[in-house]
Amino acid sequence: MKSIPESLRALVGQAARRIDTPALVIDLDAMERNIERMARFAQQHGVLWRPHAKLHKSAHIALLLEQAGACGHCVQKVAEAEALAEGGVNNLFISNEIVSPAKLERVARLAKALHGRGGRLAIAVDSEQGIARLAQALQDVHANRGAIDVLVEINVGQNRCGVEPGTAAVELARAIQAQPRLHFAGLQAYHGGAQHLRKASERREAIAQVLKLVNRTRHEFDVAGIALPLITGAGTGTMVNEAASGVYGEIQPGSFLFMDADYAANEHDPAQPVFEHALYVKTQVMSVGQGRAVCDAGHKAHAIDSGLPRLHALPPEQALRFENGGDEHGVLHPANASGWLPALGETLWLIPGHCDPTVNLHDHLIGVRGGRLKGVVERIFTVDGRGALT
Repeated sequence: MKSIPESLRALVGQAARRIDTPALVIDLDAMERNIERMARFAQQHGVLWRPHAKLHKSAHIALLLEQAGACGHCVQKVAEAEALAEGGVNNLFISNEIVSPAKLERVARLAKALHGRGGRLAIAVDSEQGIARLAQALQDVHANRGAIDVLVEINVGQNRCGVEPGTAAVELARAIQAQPRLHFAGLQAYHGGAQHLRKASERREAIAQVLKLVNRTRHEFDVAGIALPLITGAGTGTMVNEAASGVYGEIQPGSFLFMDADYAANEHDPAQPVFEHALYVKTQVMSVGQGRAVCDAGHKAHAIDSGLPRLHALPPEQALRFENGGDEHGVLHPANASGWLPALGETLWLIPGHCDPTVNLHDHLIGVRGGRLKGVVERIFTVDGRGALT
């Protein structure tokens, strides 16, 4: 796991106002309320919840989620799985296709290591070649039989990864079952694009179409006489639909933990818990000019792929518009006729447009208890999976 510099360690117990800028800050109270609401939601719907760790990339946060009832974690990269496993996380699902022999050797070694300490590794596949290469890698590192679970990913509408629903998925399941070191563990059926459809009705309709494809695939498995141990998928935007379907046994929301500006733009579905913003970029005004103020959080401090950040907790008469000022600067303009601008040195709080890649820009997350303004730094989390691209 990554180390924490002494300058950050010294912040623990200090007032939140002592945090230098730009910094990525977690409101621990809000995060814990989000966790409680998710755990209660999953329990009420009788589904497992396996949060996506590509959001926070922190072994410590993953373990907190598991203590609250999460059955394990999803990751997208082998390196993310390795980083979390090093931090003590034992139940991991690489919900992505891996076909590189070099990477699959790492998968096999990780599966063997986790199996040896009572853990479990799962992986998604969508090709017979991927299955054969995975089996060969397990044989090469002498991994024990049953050391890895394999889920067939089906394309349910995003047109990214996944075999076509129906008989093609059955054939892949048969290929998995033919390999003595692999265990067929079910279907991965996730529609990422549906998470960000703005209207709740649009998201419901998108998942209704997903369920048609999933149910057609289930029928083909019934005809083939192959049991489906699990169907997993769903994200923060649509999980109410998958959880209520009676088809999904596991959901994979991640962003619920922090909630970014893009998710906040979605129309709220009354069936879903209300999740709070819990992740902020603390920034400071470093320059003031004619009709503008400039803060020290440019896009090195927050991702802009899902839009620019929003200013948090400003009254309407002090509303500001954030403009991209480049790597190191954010340019702030008055958002209404009041013309109000913050003063030189004033602290502001940004809600990132997209949490996942924003976290990946930072080595550490600073956890504050008691609110951003009057709270105290309680702990520092390392972003163990930062830069885990392989």
